Amino acid sequence: MNTTDRPVPEATSDNEQMLASLRQFIRTKGAAYLEDPNITSIGVGHKVVDGKATGEISLQFTVGEKASPEALESLNTKPIPDTIMVDGVPVPTDVIERDYRPSFRAVAEVEPPPTKVRLDPIRPGVSVGNIHSSAGTIACIVYDRHDGTPLVLSNWHVLHGDTGALGDLVVQPGPHDDNRVNANGLGRLVRSHLGVAGDCAVATIADRGFTTAIQSLDVTPDQLGEPEIGDKVVKSGRTTGVTHGVVRRVDVIAKLSYGSAGMHTIGGFEIGPDPANPSVDGEISRGGDSGSAWIFKTPSGELTTVLAGLHFGGESGDSPDEHALACLPQSVFEKLEITLRPPAAPEADEVVPEGFLNDFLGQPVGLPTLAAAINSDAVRFAGSDIILYTHFSLCLSTSRRFARWVAWNIDGGSLQKLSRTGISFIKDPRLPAGIQVGDELYRGNRVDRGHLARRADLVWGAADEAGRANKDSFYFTNITPQLEDFNQSSKNGVWGRLEDAVFEDVEVDDLKVSVFGGPVLQDDDRVYRGTPLPREYWKIVAFVEHGQLKSRAFLLTQNLDQPEALELDEFRVFQVAVSEIEERTSLQFPDALRQADTFAVPEAVGDRRPLDDTSDIQW
Repeated sequence: MNTTDRPVPEATSDNEQMLASLRQFIRTKGAAYLEDPNITSIGVGHKVVDGKATGEISLQFTVGEKASPEALESLNTKPIPDTIMVDGVPVPTDVIERDYRPSFRAVAEVEPPPTKVRLDPIRPGVSVGNIHSSAGTIACIVYDRHDGTPLVLSNWHVLHGDTGALGDLVVQPGPHDDNRVNANGLGRLVRSHLGVAGDCAVATIADRGFTTAIQSLDVTPDQLGEPEIGDKVVKSGRTTGVTHGVVRRVDVIAKLSYGSAGMHTIGGFEIGPDPANPSVDGEISRGGDSGSAWIFKTPSGELTTVLAGLHFGGESGDSPDEHALACLPQSVFEKLEITLRPPAAPEADEVVPEGFLNDFLGQPVGLPTLAAAINSDAVRFAGSDIILYTHFSLCLSTSRRFARWVAWNIDGGSLQKLSRTGISFIKDPRLPAGIQVGDELYRGNRVDRGHLARRADLVWGAADEAGRANKDSFYFTNITPQLEDFNQSSKNGVWGRLEDAVFEDVEVDDLKVSVFGGPVLQDDDRVYRGTPLPREYWKIVAFVEHGQLKSRAFLLTQNLDQPEALELDEFRVFQVAVSEIEERTSLQFPDALRQADTFAVPEAVGDRRPLDDTSDIQW
């Protein structure tokens, strides 16, 4: 189990790198394999020999029918090779006969159990469904990320279905458990998704109370986790009640038929029965369990409050191989824009931060925007991809969980000297914990928590204002991994002194400067503890001198060829053109900022000017 708020047991560096490579391979090339009509899924799991898992990591394919080589043509399929090259390494494959279907309804009993009757207050683990659908399970109570509205979470095929539409009435229990739908209205379907991100949907709760503890488990999920092979999990569903499982495949993408809605590819992971906790009839899920929340257990078997996944499917037909499929919670929560905890409402005397001020310099300087290729990767908060703090704003990457850019204002005339004593690095409570890299990356190694917007730059203005900025600077959204002595190693501390240098070397109007900075996020960044580490950073300093707006751009490079050993190659700092930063980051800066850059290097290497000291800067 990997959660965003707990230490993660260290795996070997080789395994981490292999899993990261396989995950990227499946994300980019997995869907192409599913075009084969006989292949039903691809994922990462331990190779199975003679019915037993060997512990060897493999690319696992499931097929509708295993056949001899001479019979493959009749199935309109091709043989799967024994190995597949991934990043230059031959990875063994494994082929298992297995088919999938969504966990649709089961027939209602004459005397339904407590999971299939009308409840007030409602609770997770009980029957629910679209008025035009059948019956599934409420996973958990969640909240709209923007306004805190409480919602019920379940599957697309439970709350929406192939005949449904947004705005439909959702009933509890589902229609196939109680056809008195006029009396059982729960709320309205407000969001849904069916695709690689998951089979998921949410509906409002109207005219009913609710409790957040899951039926028969009596735990309330409060964190999102990421499953790993071998993790123990448990769920409580409408049909089979409490059943226990073990994660046996991760990074799975499977294709399932959704009736008249057609065939769809869903991402997630696979769960098999837990031999230490077998169910009475051997079934860990059946029709009607769709939407159940799988919850992590500790290795010793204790329940946690960490959500492992959203159950959406199982084996089809009379398959002797019992298993379940679940969506990854982080992708579901991002797609539906929900959280496990309601956003905290500002207290009456709480000041809402203004963030970066475009007109701070007396001349308009706007914020960067994302190029089309990465626009969908931005975390959205309060309807915007710009997240505001005291004296700075930023845009957070969903996939990398680091800021793509941070923009901050510096008022050199009112800077305060404030202590950082007693201020901890924490995740921004306004955002889902799962989209922020936290202390799990930084504990017990040489990786530092590096501020993007410098704390010293932000603490200006009145005492209370500077104090708020001081605290805001320690949110993990403003932090990226930097090796020890990051600033000091960059040629006499040039990188850490850029903002100071502009005040020392330039007659800055009103002592005001605006700065933009962030990491260069590249696809081939090396992975450490499951997180790709940026190896380049950029910064743009904007100021007004004698009434003229000027901007200067800088690039810091670090070569991390062996992050598992955390070997530090020399940092190099260069002055570059704003246009180069745009090209390297896929960001688009305002015309005013680009036009204010008059960088020219008569004796540079290419179009860069190496900096050994701040005196080398061309202001």
